[in-house]
Amino acid sequence: MQINQNFTENNFAFVLNAYKYNINLGDIVAGTIFNMEKRGFLVDIGIPIVCYLPYEEISLNYKTTKNIYYSYSINNTTREFFILAYNKHKNQLILSIKRLEYIRAWKRIKQIESEDIILNLKIHYQNRGGIITILEGIQGFIPNSHLEPIEKKILKQKNHIPCKLLLADEKNNKLILSYKKAILSVVSKKLKIGNIVNGKIIKIENYGIFLEIYNILSLLHISEIANSNITKIDTIFKVGDIIKVKILHIDMQQGRISVSTRNI
Repeated sequence: MQINQNFTENNFAFVLNAYKYNINLGDIVAGTIFNMEKRGFLVDIGIPIVCYLPYEEISLNYKTTKNIYYSYSINNTTREFFILAYNKHKNQLILSIKRLEYIRAWKRIKQIESEDIILNLKIHYQNRGGIITILEGIQGFIPNSHLEPIEKKILKQKNHIPCKLLLADEKNNKLILSYKKAILSVVSKKLKIGNIVNGKIIKIENYGIFLEIYNILSLLHISEIANSNITKIDTIFKVGDIIKVKILHIDMQQGRISVSTRNI
């Protein structure tokens, strides 16, 4: 259904002026569902114009809850609706519950972002890029770069994952979350710049060493290994070794730690 077909604000304004209705597009109104049709419901909001609620506007999760409309009794079900559009050919106002849920979901998400709290979200599925989850009805994504060092075998056994908001972009309906940021915030009291801690080597590259410190992926850059030049790191260190390092930098936003073994 193309909701905006045959619709202009001028058409709607003309109808409002003709009948002296005190409503506008984008208003939230109370209405009563009084009839079920093939693709939606008829709704009474107290004006002579027929109001229509398409099935796809019932919920943010319409695709996964298509049977939701069966729970909507036509016996005077009353609730709030969002005035979405006006179809001049059918002289119908198009209503939406989904838009209301969307607006309210983003308000809650913005509050969660401001409070910077740790969330425990259900893992819906995993693709090559990361994990898909849902926050307040809005689809969220945890990229692989913010999942390390969770092992894939462990991840498959999990139903929920702790995470924090990394990006909440309402304009583009985009939610990015981070497991690493959540874990770092939990152990932040143990991690202070200048502290000496133990780290387990999990990967060696030409440019440095990746360590696991309190389940946080940390980088020991080659320039921070010693005061003298080092050409081959793998002749000095091996994967699985436990080494002492000094914390140089903590990036709480990205969930990253930089460390050094110089002058230890």
